[in-house]
Amino acid sequence: MRTASIFRGSRGGAAIAAAALLALATGCDSGTDEPAGGSTSTASHPTSHPVKDTSITAEPGERFTLTVDQNASTREYWYLVDPKPDSSVLVSHGQDYASDSGDEPEPGAGGRLTFTFEAKGKGTTRFTLLHCTFTTCQGNTSTRPPRTTGPSAGPTTGEATPSQEPERITYTVTVG
Repeated sequence: MRTASIFRGSRGGAAIAAAALLALATGCDSGTDEPAGGSTSTASHPTSHPVKDTSITAEPGERFTLTVDQNASTREYWYLVDPKPDSSVLVSHGQDYASDSGDEPEPGAGGRLTFTFEAKGKGTTRFTLLHCTFTTCQGNTSTRPPRTTGPSAGPTTGEATPSQEPERITYTVTVG
């Protein structure tokens, strides 16, 4: 299961360990319960939700993130697709990719893609994340979703192989 805090692969564990060490090294605090940087407002520290938690409740001004594994070398991509959120209720603040190999790109290395959202006004809205792999989508890149969200064409070996549908996760967000 993909979540915001558990990642597949051994490099992900190394990245988490490195982040923990960095936090320990830079986290010498002022003796208060606040982080070294100051307050814990959700604007600077968004709430992280598990990817499979499709029902989210937030307060106006609250930010939250959804983080998924992504690997361009295996044509594994995630996209925010229709239905997109009602902008009077929820605004997307884009996405950020962090490679498991750090600043130096490594062939075959994956990473994590984080989608950030901010609750704006009271109401309920829905949005969908589409997960494409080399067997489920065609004509897509890291920044361009497939022209169609149907299955890719199967191999032309003469054998009938069932086509797979890309994974679609639809979220319902209630802002109160």
